[in-house]
Amino acid sequence: MLTKANPLLDFSDLPLFDVIQPADIAPALDVLLANAEKALETVTAADYPANWSQMATVLDVNVEKLSRAWGAVNHLHSVADSPELRAAYTEALPRVTAFYTRMGSDERLYAKYKAIPSESLNSEQRRAHTLAVRNFVLSGAELQGQAKVRFAEIQERLADVSQKFSENVLDATDQWSLLVTTEELAGVPADVLEITKANAEKAGLQGHQLSLKMPCYLPVMQFAHSSALREKMYRAYVTRASDQSETKPADPKTLTSRPEEKTSDSKASTSKPEDKTDLQDNTKCIQEILALRHEEAQLLGYSNYAEVSLASKMAQSPTEVMTFLRDLAKRARPYAEKDVAELREFASKQLNLKDPQAWDWSYIGEKLKEARYAFSEQEVKMYFTAPKVMAGLFKIVETLFEVSIRKDTAPVWHEGVEFYRIERSGALIGQFYLDPGARNGKRGGAWMDDVRARWLRPDTQQLQSPVAHLVCNFAEGTGGKPPLLTHDDVITLFHECGHGLHHMLTQINERDVSGISGVEWDAVELPSQFMENFCWEWSVLHHMTAHVDTGEPLPRELFDKMLAAKNFQSGLQTLRQIEFSLFDMRLHCEGEKAQNFMQILQEVRDEVSVLQPPSWSRTPHTFSHIFAGGYAAGYYSYKWAEVLSADAYAAFEETAAPDGSPNIETGRKYRQAILEAGGSRTAMESFKAFRGREPQLDALLRHQGMGN
Repeated sequence: MLTKANPLLDFSDLPLFDVIQPADIAPALDVLLANAEKALETVTAADYPANWSQMATVLDVNVEKLSRAWGAVNHLHSVADSPELRAAYTEALPRVTAFYTRMGSDERLYAKYKAIPSESLNSEQRRAHTLAVRNFVLSGAELQGQAKVRFAEIQERLADVSQKFSENVLDATDQWSLLVTTEELAGVPADVLEITKANAEKAGLQGHQLSLKMPCYLPVMQFAHSSALREKMYRAYVTRASDQSETKPADPKTLTSRPEEKTSDSKASTSKPEDKTDLQDNTKCIQEILALRHEEAQLLGYSNYAEVSLASKMAQSPTEVMTFLRDLAKRARPYAEKDVAELREFASKQLNLKDPQAWDWSYIGEKLKEARYAFSEQEVKMYFTAPKVMAGLFKIVETLFEVSIRKDTAPVWHEGVEFYRIERSGALIGQFYLDPGARNGKRGGAWMDDVRARWLRPDTQQLQSPVAHLVCNFAEGTGGKPPLLTHDDVITLFHECGHGLHHMLTQINERDVSGISGVEWDAVELPSQFMENFCWEWSVLHHMTAHVDTGEPLPRELFDKMLAAKNFQSGLQTLRQIEFSLFDMRLHCEGEKAQNFMQILQEVRDEVSVLQPPSWSRTPHTFSHIFAGGYAAGYYSYKWAEVLSADAYAAFEETAAPDGSPNIETGRKYRQAILEAGGSRTAMESFKAFRGREPQLDALLRHQGMGN
């Protein structure tokens, strides 16, 4: 009798996302982990040569297969979660973590790498070798005895707790809903009304069913006339997965009939966590993650985890980072104070809001922008239909980087996922999945992830093309009309596309330094933030707009209003990013003191913020970037890389055609110096190869309307 082949063991082409089942995970890992373990033992044998190519043929090939299979599982866990998948993932995670920890700290493998003669390596291999040796040290390869045992225990526990943190955020978001009437949604855009009504009907309810997913949450906060409704939404959003979170009623109908809660006093807002049977409180997860990271740093001989994190980044020390952030905060603060003063004056005089609360600021900001610039985000949104935006994005990529993007086919995990290929002169360069829609079981936010890397495979001598995931959480279309994107959604799409291009356009053949691999973490946002700039260029933007009802392109008059409003509240936004960044860095610098993380957050807010949220706000409890992602002691990268990207884009401004269209030669130089080089050299070397000098802060301040 024939048995079904395990799809996770099929590496002939793309992952078989449409047939992978939770039951496939454990058997596949049995095979892949055994093969990887055998390969590790083979190359670490005393008589095995310290030869890069020979070791790669045995070890890297088997580890890459494990990585690809586990990457497919991890991706499905992020975009198509289910109880069965979660259970299988949770069971498998310790096994995978243990292997990678063991391999990363294997002193035999470390010694073998150190013994490889540098003269036997090409330039790409030398760079990969340098990074590998560094990573061995950071992975505990020089630890001995109980210290090494404890280091491994820490890695396994960190993986478990980080997963729990992420799942708590997902569950807390998915499980919350609020049933409201049409009257309560006065002011909310029509497309949101249609979507929320359809959601209620799917649940067998009358009215509108609201959620905390961004396509619903944000327009309610921006447009809903009801301050009481905005307060409910805000409280639910900023207390997710925390000790301040509400208990979810069993029936969403009961949400509308609950008595009004006090919101001015955090003590009166909730019961104790132990009294809440369905609460996902991330407090203990945060504390344990921070404690484990601090212990890891001490085992490695560092004072704190921030120093560990920065060992592989451009920034030289936590002090350098915090000095950079505080200097930027000082420059931005006068603009932020002016922003707040204008908001308060407008709220008082025009909206009769004498004492605005945290849940009012988005609404006030939108109304002020409408009054000042004579347009609304909703008006703009009607022109950004998803298919037209995609076409515009592809056009600028094709023009700038001399490629073609074509629809392709591949097994997918959801009917809304699309697949594309990138070609140059008819030759395949890379491929990518695009998963744009928000839905239950899908982690919030937007991200790029790799499916496989460009690699001249040592086992076949064939060049493996790179494949990427581009994931967003946009609203769905209604009434047979295409989805509508906000301009911020468009910026997000361009951002993730920038990451994808960095991964896919690389010309490096060594896997560990191709694409984004090997790129310092605080420089990896350069290509993504660089692409955002094109969302403000008329020569680009008018190609990606078509009114949802009339098909007419965005009027130049409306674009000019958008451009005038581009830096609206940029001071406030900059300080908000600095708040997150400084909080992250301090958390990972201050050891045991970080256990009282809410106190540290308050100190940071007292130092740099001009708007204080309520005492019951718990934003750290959903800060997945640093507690369940790769940004621990690295969130500053967004601002750090903004300096790089703004300066890089200035080269395009300097060489633009009279109509504003970008210079193709400048695009080619950027592609070759930044994108194609990947991690084969330091980020600073790549930047200087493009600009001919080190980056300067001036362009960033100018772009954000904060220049002198």
